[in-house]
Amino acid sequence: MPQKVISIRPDIRGTGAPAPRYDGGRLVDTLGRPMRDLRISVTDRCNFRCTYCMPREVFDADYKFLPHEAILSFEEITRLARVFVGLGVQKLRLTGGEPLLRKGLPDLIAMLAPLGADLTLTTNGSSLVKHARALKDAGLDRLTVSLDSLEEATFRAMNDADFPVEKVLDGIAAATEAGFSQIKVNMVVKRGVNDGQIVETARYWRDSGHILRFIEFMDVGSTNGWRMDDVVPSAEVVRRISEAFPLEQVEANYAGEVAERWRYKDGAGEIGVISSVTQAFCRDCNRMRLSTEGSLFTCLFAQQGHDLKSLLRGGAHDDDIRDRIAAVWRERADRYSEIRTGQTAKSKKIEMSYIGG
Repeated sequence: MPQKVISIRPDIRGTGAPAPRYDGGRLVDTLGRPMRDLRISVTDRCNFRCTYCMPREVFDADYKFLPHEAILSFEEITRLARVFVGLGVQKLRLTGGEPLLRKGLPDLIAMLAPLGADLTLTTNGSSLVKHARALKDAGLDRLTVSLDSLEEATFRAMNDADFPVEKVLDGIAAATEAGFSQIKVNMVVKRGVNDGQIVETARYWRDSGHILRFIEFMDVGSTNGWRMDDVVPSAEVVRRISEAFPLEQVEANYAGEVAERWRYKDGAGEIGVISSVTQAFCRDCNRMRLSTEGSLFTCLFAQQGHDLKSLLRGGAHDDDIRDRIAAVWRERADRYSEIRTGQTAKSKKIEMSYIGG
């Protein structure tokens, strides 16, 4: 029997009894989890080749990305988003790949903004200087920027595109000037690569008005060479920072929030930790993921999706699409991170660049 990598939290079903499909009028899955967030991948392309997401040896010059006619149009994305909001989704997050590579993205944001959901975007920040103002003017509510190191050589090695830190920092500054507050800065931590920079990175973002979040290195996709030995547990991250700058835990903003919140006791802001390896949060997971070409995935670690594009392009009514989405969610039972083993971690999974982080 393979040894388990993680089994920290109890069975989300508690007694083992099946959960209801509806709870107070909300659509829920087999484990009683309501659908709240939809992550929409607008492109499978990226200008970085981060080793934990799109390693260059796989995503090389010969890699075949999706042709334009295969990906969802802005109108198709908006139509689906409207259906999801009608089913209870409260937050829409645009992802990629690198979403700012999608031509005309502010137009999509302007189409989604009237739906009334919290509208956010995750980017590597490489072209924020150019786009920040247009994103804000189009109606984007919030930004998350991936930045794995402030140390030049480490950052260039991790993005594997020889891209400088300064340009990402300039992008964050431009976004701040454009009116984005409390930008979330995500740092994927890998032991022996950038974990020695945890405290100094925390020091840099203290009192900045932005929120630094540390993400455990995860076994997303099948190409990033994940090993448990490379994971720096969030508890260790919190301990290291707290030794330099005392922290205290803060309650979640809402049920199902992925980041555990900690604030500096001296009032210098807060940090977050995302612990899907060592402290799995499957029990509260309320996210769906829509791929670039219109497949619906119920888990970041899924092996297959559910085709919605055929419905969109086959003349289906919105009610038919709604019923299909609802049926997928009602049958959802994913809890990969809680049952992860050394063997399941090696299983073939959809790449994160295809369905978004």
